[in-house]
Amino acid sequence: MQANVSAPSVVNISDLRCLAQKRVPRMVFDYIDSGADREQTLSQNCTAFNEILFRPRCAVATPACNLKTSVLNQEFQLPFMLAPVGSSRLFFPKGEIVAAREAGIAGTGYTLSTLSGCRLEEVKQATTSPAWYQLYLLGGRDVALKTIDRAKKAGFSAIVVTIDTPVSGLRERDLRNGTKELLSRNPIKMFPYLAQILVKPCWMTDWLLDGGLMSFPNVELDDGPMGYTEIGPALEASVVTWEDLKWIREAWGGDIVVKGVHIGDDARKAVDEGVDAIVVSNHGARQLDSVAPTIRVLPEVVDAVNGQIDVLLDGGIRRGGDVVKALCLGAKAVLIGRAYAYGLAAAGGPGVARAIEIIKADVLRTMKLLGCKSVEDLDQSYVTIPDSWK
Repeated sequence: MQANVSAPSVVNISDLRCLAQKRVPRMVFDYIDSGADREQTLSQNCTAFNEILFRPRCAVATPACNLKTSVLNQEFQLPFMLAPVGSSRLFFPKGEIVAAREAGIAGTGYTLSTLSGCRLEEVKQATTSPAWYQLYLLGGRDVALKTIDRAKKAGFSAIVVTIDTPVSGLRERDLRNGTKELLSRNPIKMFPYLAQILVKPCWMTDWLLDGGLMSFPNVELDDGPMGYTEIGPALEASVVTWEDLKWIREAWGGDIVVKGVHIGDDARKAVDEGVDAIVVSNHGARQLDSVAPTIRVLPEVVDAVNGQIDVLLDGGIRRGGDVVKALCLGAKAVLIGRAYAYGLAAAGGPGVARAIEIIKADVLRTMKLLGCKSVEDLDQSYVTIPDSWK
């Protein structure tokens, strides 16, 4: 049964989150929803936006607002794109293809995770907008080189190299939910946790019809695609270093985005290494807990790059006002992850479309109330940030 994601049933991202929680098993919902350790950074990624106050220009007529932006000389109709979210096929059948298609319809970009359940060629074919490929070095350099070649031939327009995942973060909810046991295919280990799946028959039917437990077809090992249980050890064996950017750049020959920058020093390092753009990101608070919320780090990073490359941000975006605040502080665009993942888990394509629609409408309304006619005109004069941030 398809959830109703139109207004007034769904008016914000929190409503989509509630629908997602109703539709998918606890294991899947918490995979989307949870953060590392005590989830301090997870909470602060969102609440830090509340500390930024707007400074509107009143008595200004703004009948239309231009939301177009350019990142890496690629044009987008919206100042936000869809971030890489691994295992989206668990949320909804062909999840990555579904999300990419909706991004294209909205005129914005989609970033495909290495940990996708769909082939990268099919995902790229699904969207009419630019798509980026997020790269982990799972399986080692030779495997990554083959994937880079596939991404180039498929038409992806940038490689996104994630640098903040030398090991998987500790997501305690995953341990309590028996995620590892449920994915082990061992009936004895799975049995104590099966109830959470059996009470979601609609999701289970969709999942089984979509092929059941997926592998990762974009990580082709000698014996076939990488399986779920191999992720943890593979991540630890494939740490990305600054030196790796040299051979990645040589193999790719196009724009490279580094995702996972937390501090100004790493931002300057990225510039020195010839990176084309960076994403200020703490991996959705799923890796190292107690790091600063990304919006608070953004001004430091923007100052560090000094206009030499594009700066993007992810983490904690739940409303269009959050997008506008990030743009005011120097981001060229933002990436949304959980916001659309909730929509995908709630209702597939219509859920993703509704998430995009909600944030777009929020951005437009905020821009008009600020008296600003274009996202290109946004700057720090439109906000007040706490003294403690400076």
